[in-house]
Amino acid sequence: MKNSLLISLLNICVLLSLGVHFSGIAVAAEDGGLQVSVYTTSGDKKLLLAKQEDLLMQREEKNKPLPYSQARIILDDTITYQEIDGFGAAMTESSAYLINQLPSDKRQAVLESLFSEDGIRISFVRLQMGASDFALNSFTYNDLSPGEVDLELAHFSIQRDEEHVIPVLQDAFRINRQIKLMASPWSAPAWMKTSGNLNHGSLRPEYYEVYSRYFIKFIEAYQAHGLPIYAVTLQNEPLHESWSYPSMRMTSRQQLDFIKVIGPAFEERGINTLIITYDHNWDRYDYSFPIYEDEEASQYVAGAGFHCYGGDVSAQSKVHDAFPEKGIWFTECSGGEWATNFGDNLLWNMENLFIGSVNHHSKGVLLWNIALDENHGPKNRGCDNCRGVVTITRDGEVHKNEEYYSIAHFSKFVEPQAVRIASIISGNKNIIGTAFKNPNGDIVVVVANKGRNQQRITLEYKGLTVQHQIPARSVSTLIISSEGHK
Repeated sequence: MKNSLLISLLNICVLLSLGVHFSGIAVAAEDGGLQVSVYTTSGDKKLLLAKQEDLLMQREEKNKPLPYSQARIILDDTITYQEIDGFGAAMTESSAYLINQLPSDKRQAVLESLFSEDGIRISFVRLQMGASDFALNSFTYNDLSPGEVDLELAHFSIQRDEEHVIPVLQDAFRINRQIKLMASPWSAPAWMKTSGNLNHGSLRPEYYEVYSRYFIKFIEAYQAHGLPIYAVTLQNEPLHESWSYPSMRMTSRQQLDFIKVIGPAFEERGINTLIITYDHNWDRYDYSFPIYEDEEASQYVAGAGFHCYGGDVSAQSKVHDAFPEKGIWFTECSGGEWATNFGDNLLWNMENLFIGSVNHHSKGVLLWNIALDENHGPKNRGCDNCRGVVTITRDGEVHKNEEYYSIAHFSKFVEPQAVRIASIISGNKNIIGTAFKNPNGDIVVVVANKGRNQQRITLEYKGLTVQHQIPARSVSTLIISSEGHK
């Protein structure tokens, strides 16, 4: 008894030293116990989001100790962190085009598998404002002939999106009304840029006000189609310029100056869409610091977005520690053929993008293309070996990739507005995990076993325990029902 009390006190001291909020000791649940549902995906693909036998979480019997387990996970829902927006991927024009080419029954089946409760219930979707490197070709919403300008944006139109992207999104919204949309431009219209070209160049300062109205027109046009824009980033990968596909350099100073224009423009127009800064790799995590430190600009910015192509996920915590009042979102990483093993990809995704990113304060996690074909396209001179969440082949076959199952272990079970809660893992470095409390009170725990052997884990919550055998190189989601044993 003394040892258990000492361990509990030490755990609390560790959490307090990390600066987390502590609001009391959890009260033990009723003696009837709590039902635990389990879903597992194994690295060998023998289990793919497979429903396992339900477990019962109950008090340990003094004379009947649990079998030995190397790993123990202690949950405390009185210690909370960030609120969750959702998990998902990007509906690029390439993705929407592929989905729209399917026969109506297969199209509906794909959308159901992605957005419905019977599917994986994606709740967070990123959009490209104009073309990205995954589009049918390059465009913006206000393209003009060389030498022309349109200060009144009289030629602004989202007609291009009305062909593929908007119909797919509208159908997705009919399936899942909780979807949040985040939009990002790859380039301003060429006539606003120093290069006079959609590829490379920067936004000319004299067009900051016009470009702010461009954003507003986009948001209002999508709203008119029943598609509210929850957030925008001001520039995809602002420190990257490509001579091959739409891109636009925007230094931290340039973004700060633009925020001082677009922020008041949103406010004056009554636009509540969040403004998210940066939207690039972990290695330049300090990009947003001057923006946050500027009192005028900071008031308009909700937080920063991060990509996976440089640096380490732990950089997100450096930003959070410096500016805890600002949100963090993980906004892009693509699957691809640089790692062909399903299990390796699954575990890397868990360690870095999902469990890792969330434990480093992400409010949401977004992968890149929701759908690509077997030739990694259609692409607009983009990545030659990127992989979609699903692959839609030219003959209409649909294949669910490791990215689908990576998202699923979170999106299917973690509700929007859930909060991350404290989870202390000890005893085995190959066991990693994170935990949430849904609005309905259910506790969701996602655990990954990076090791080459099956492991028994013990889960402890409110004085109750349960054990779960997690296969080698696998992921399990455990849902502890708030309604007790059914």
